[in-house]
Amino acid sequence: MISLTDTQKIGMGLTGFGVFFLFFGMILFFDKALLAIGNVLFVAGLAFVIGLERTFRFFFQKHKMKATGFFLGGVFVVLVGWPLIGMIFEIYGFFLLFRGFFPVVVGFIRRVPVLGSILNLPGIRSSSRYFSDYIGPEEIHSHVCR
Repeated sequence: MISLTDTQKIGMGLTGFGVFFLFFGMILFFDKALLAIGNVLFVAGLAFVIGLERTFRFFFQKHKMKATGFFLGGVFVVLVGWPLIGMIFEIYGFFLLFRGFFPVVVGFIRRVPVLGSILNLPGIRSSSRYFSDYIGPEEIHSHVCR
């Protein structure tokens, strides 16, 4: 069992609420207030979970500057009041930032009893294999360093 500090527990709660508000904001036809609250809670929760310094180092690595620009630019565009365009930027930036974690997530989901069997369905199997096998840190590094 992983032990979490109180700060990390608060961060997990903030991140969870942030994801909830982002999802709920998209369900309600890109409600800019809910999306803005979700963005702020998600980024604050991430900072609470891994710490301010590590959050700063994660976002501002040299090879992640493009992804950070899209993600934080999307947050800014949502806060300004253009939620659809901002969410497109954010989703693209999120995909670029967290691409290295997708194989870990797919591998974890494969071990969960019900979800693992869903990932083995014929149409889903090929895409889950793509995410777990072909999108890894080496491929990311080769795409970024071109």
